[in-house]
Amino acid sequence: MITSLFLQNFKCFEKQTLAFKPLTLLSGLNGTGKSSTIQALLLLRQSYQQKLLQTRGLALNGDLVHIGTAKDALFEGAGDDIIRFDLTCNIAAQNAPNNKVREMAVIGTWSFDYKAGANREKDVLDTIVDSVTHSDEIYRSCLFSDNDFYYLQAERVGPRRFFETSDFLVRESRQIGISGEYTAHFLSLFAKEPVINPNVRHPDAVSPLLKDQVEAWLGEVSPGAQIKLDQSPVTDTMTLQYAFAGKEFSNDYRATNVGFGITYVLPILVAILAARPGSLLLIENPEAHLHPKGQAQMGNLLAQAASSGVQVIVETHSDHVLNGIRVAVHDGKLQPENVQLHFFQRRKENGRCQVISPQIKPDGRIDHWPDGFFDEWDKSLEALLD
Repeated sequence: MITSLFLQNFKCFEKQTLAFKPLTLLSGLNGTGKSSTIQALLLLRQSYQQKLLQTRGLALNGDLVHIGTAKDALFEGAGDDIIRFDLTCNIAAQNAPNNKVREMAVIGTWSFDYKAGANREKDVLDTIVDSVTHSDEIYRSCLFSDNDFYYLQAERVGPRRFFETSDFLVRESRQIGISGEYTAHFLSLFAKEPVINPNVRHPDAVSPLLKDQVEAWLGEVSPGAQIKLDQSPVTDTMTLQYAFAGKEFSNDYRATNVGFGITYVLPILVAILAARPGSLLLIENPEAHLHPKGQAQMGNLLAQAASSGVQVIVETHSDHVLNGIRVAVHDGKLQPENVQLHFFQRRKENGRCQVISPQIKPDGRIDHWPDGFFDEWDKSLEALLD
């Protein structure tokens, strides 16, 4: 599990340390550093996957994130040309004397040279070898895992006539794609695989199997929704249709003829329910295209996933998602010390990014509310009552 991240001279951050818990929520105004925080983690992962991070450098462009060139990554007011990332994780370690598994804190430190001269147009930052003090144990953490990592970006795949398949990425690597493009294929392959985390199982699902669980949670967004999947071996694509249960089942409807939010939320539900303990979920804007009840239930489900050994990092603008998490804490589904809130804003005096971290109490209340932290409802109500 990731426990902290330090950023130096990266994008809008001069120096910033962020703590992480089983559930970490990133919020704040647009353009204040939420996405940059997630991008920092993605840069480390994609550089590791490209076999650059271990010895050579940082890949700014790849399958997970596209930053541009070195000058796009460097903090505008940087006093030097060093971009640095410090990552602290807890990983499972075998205790040889008694053969017990315990957690061990490991730290990875990576420093990269911007080289403001001719190399500023490069998209690979060179490692400063003397500053690399991390242990190879860091690469056993969830961020670098092959099969226990899920990232869903804000711009996901909506309703389509056909959906992509990838036998290697789905069957071998258990991936659904950063846009959720392989969700239909994933669900078709693992439909009868049981959801192993009991905390995220829906109480009204007909079975613990993945497809039944997905449909039960999908029913919180659109009651009675049932998923119909079919694969075309000729075109290597999947078709996705929906039916709706009542006294009788409705006809099957193409995804393009059903509410946009149903297909848009499907990758998130599949990722949460398929994630095994020890996995890492990075999710941007899970509230997109969902009605308020669906957003609150999403917050509740994310909290339940975090209570069962899955680390969840979520970026959101939704007070309903936050309230779903607060209610889960209030109901004892997730301990307050396992929730980390970060609110990003810009200082008026210098325009630089600042992070404030309110704490959640056992009753679900927040200890203090910075100006702009999910308070627009109160401000609007005060204006109406004035």
